[in-house]
Amino acid sequence: MGASIFEFDEQKVKPGHRASFDLPISRDATGSLVHMPVRIVHGAEEGPVLLISAAVHGDEISGIEVVRRILAKVKARKLRGTLICVPIVNPYGFVAWSRYLPDRRDLNRSFPGREDGSLASRIAYMFRTRLMRRADFAIDLHSAAIHRYNLPQVRVSPDCTRASELARAFSPPIIMHSKLREGSMRGVAMDEGLEMILYEAGEALRFDDFSTRVGVNGIMRVMQEMDMIDLKPTKRKIIEPLESTRSLWLRSPRGGIAAIRTPSGRKVHLGQQVAVVRDPTSTEESIIKSPIEGIVIGHSRMGVVNRGDALLHIAQLGEPGIYLDPLTEERLSGAMLDEHEID
Repeated sequence: MGASIFEFDEQKVKPGHRASFDLPISRDATGSLVHMPVRIVHGAEEGPVLLISAAVHGDEISGIEVVRRILAKVKARKLRGTLICVPIVNPYGFVAWSRYLPDRRDLNRSFPGREDGSLASRIAYMFRTRLMRRADFAIDLHSAAIHRYNLPQVRVSPDCTRASELARAFSPPIIMHSKLREGSMRGVAMDEGLEMILYEAGEALRFDDFSTRVGVNGIMRVMQEMDMIDLKPTKRKIIEPLESTRSLWLRSPRGGIAAIRTPSGRKVHLGQQVAVVRDPTSTEESIIKSPIEGIVIGHSRMGVVNRGDALLHIAQLGEPGIYLDPLTEERLSGAMLDEHEID
């Protein structure tokens, strides 16, 4: 059945057409108007509305390239439904090469937002009321913090059945079933009745073609699963993703020079050496061993570390209850936090 006109920001987008919008946020310190770019592809046929967002953290630029390639691939005349893309949710952080807004607030901890709140709160409110409420499903794109790398992975709430199905259709190397965080976009999406998956891949301020291709291919498979597009048959086997519900960070026991033995994507065994930290002025060194069976889903790119710095992020794959130390169970049972959020 042919689609009807899609109305957005008091404008009409005809079926089989594209439209570009720049939603005004505020004026910066110079008086220049700051916009949030929105790109809409409205299909010729009826179907669901998919929202894709990137750069909620301004320095996480890899998702921007994913969105750009998706917009280049999707043809409006062959699309069933509507694609709403927001390549840069946080333009302030993007131009400043920063994760945060000018007031140092984290936009992804500012939802649901307020119309008369802080800058972060106002942006969150606008995104929630003008974009999230238009969607049937959403995909938010992220990367690791600066000087760290994330293996391409999808995070989904274990309570979201449809999101879990679409996460498997995405087919990343691993799916992390993680709890929702207070103030996050994914958390407020649940309150709004909108299911969402979060794609994590690569490193802040860096483009990584592998992470980009996994993201683009995954989104296209999600769109096919949602019956929005038809993909050409392929002889390539789609690998079933690993799935995990718990993970932990391994930290440096001392300051020194770090060498990662098992980078992201490698499976590790209980007691396996995964990193070493050496004293730069002597032959002393500390060996770090994995306290669990799992797979490395993130690692530090820093060669020089201090005591307590995060080295490796490992997702549990093996049988629970067998660990090298009694603190491991407590660490695994905690919330799945990004490194910058961990004390």
